[in-house]
Amino acid sequence: MKVYDYIIIGAGVAGLNAVANIPEDKKVLIITKESSWDCNSFYAQGGIAVPIDENDIELHISDTLEAGANSCDERAVEIMCRDGIEVINDLIDGGFEFDKDPKGNLLYTKEAAHSTNRILHAGGDATGRYLHQFLLKKTNFQFLSETTVTDFLLKDNQCYGITLFRNNNFENIYGNNILIASGGVGSLYEFNTNAKTVSADIHGICIEKGCELGDMEMMQFHPTVFVKSKFARKQLISEAVRGEGGLIVDSEGKRFLFDYDSRGELSPRDIVSRAIFDKKLKDGGEVYLSLENFTKDGFAKRFPSINRALKDIGFKIPEDKIPISPAFHYAIGGIKTDLNGKVGEFKNLYAIGEVANTGVHGANRLASNSLLEALVFSKRAVAYSLKQDFKIQPIKFGFDETTLFKPKDKEYKNELRKIMWQSVGIVRRNSSLKTALQRVEEMLKLDIGRLLKLRLLTSKFIIESAVGQEKSIGAHYKIKEN
Repeated sequence: MKVYDYIIIGAGVAGLNAVANIPEDKKVLIITKESSWDCNSFYAQGGIAVPIDENDIELHISDTLEAGANSCDERAVEIMCRDGIEVINDLIDGGFEFDKDPKGNLLYTKEAAHSTNRILHAGGDATGRYLHQFLLKKTNFQFLSETTVTDFLLKDNQCYGITLFRNNNFENIYGNNILIASGGVGSLYEFNTNAKTVSADIHGICIEKGCELGDMEMMQFHPTVFVKSKFARKQLISEAVRGEGGLIVDSEGKRFLFDYDSRGELSPRDIVSRAIFDKKLKDGGEVYLSLENFTKDGFAKRFPSINRALKDIGFKIPEDKIPISPAFHYAIGGIKTDLNGKVGEFKNLYAIGEVANTGVHGANRLASNSLLEALVFSKRAVAYSLKQDFKIQPIKFGFDETTLFKPKDKEYKNELRKIMWQSVGIVRRNSSLKTALQRVEEMLKLDIGRLLKLRLLTSKFIIESAVGQEKSIGAHYKIKEN
């Protein structure tokens, strides 16, 4: 029986950076649902938040805690910020090139809720893509693409491996260390900025297997998204655009955000999202992103990917105002881990990146902390696992060749996405949450495929978490009802 030293589920920045820290003599298998670049990291625009120097560490910690509504794990935040400088230097020393000024100095920008310019970027607004490609080129281990994980092989607090579906066949794969880096839950929502493969399957498996999830009511919505397209993944417009001069205005050109928060465009994204949602509800009109403070060439140079995407849609930049709406963006909650990425009492199961709940983000993620978290905690997980040097004693497991898809799954999936957007979105009410929960429970009893079942299990957990959290905090905003 072949046993890998490491099985990595997912090939975003967290997964690939974990791989980059594994010695070359190890046997490693990287599993992706579709292609290696179909992940959220590939689409990350803004950048990586990191302390400028040792003197900025405490302020970065403070900004993170404040944005997280002071419900973060302070030790995790401290680790992320202190270790962040080292992981960024590792990237630079390894040949990764962040954007620089003509004199060769690193360019730092500012995003909402940051006290200072501390966000590094690459390719203007293509940081995630550049970093993903950089790490991918350094990866010499085996990939299995077009592969779906359908189960974990768990027994006696050990993960012996996974069941996967590939080439129309089920198969068990065994490993000494299993690292989950499968991303968030974006495809559960009708309007989202996520890769289509990010669909909460793994969260559902964790629920079945008793792996603890945490903060699942904390779903973050990005305020500036162009949602009027036929594609499932909507066009994100980076928060850095607002940080560098983009304005949010109503149909009459008024910058109305100051009616909601004194920081205006630089308010935390949960406040901006709710303000836009409320304004559209009250006025019944559009809300726009104005680029009037940019020159044509300046915007094209700083935000080439966004500029190209908006021009392809038909906008004239920077003259045209862009109609925007909030959309689901990032899962703050996830699989609960310790500070080394280890999942619960399992000796060799780890979660890293967006799928993990390290406690870093609290109730609301500070802009551009996600890539830093992925880099820091993926490195820590591998370092810890190497020290443990855990080896499984292989046991042969069977597997359930259940049907992954049933005829009506697409119809139910689309219904679920509408339910999640309308009832478990930016503004929540207990009455609509309970109605949504009832329908999800009904759908779980229908003749459905395994993958939809896993989505429904995750959705049910999110809704139950939202019902259970009575306090409005951070990304979870609940209206009290009589």
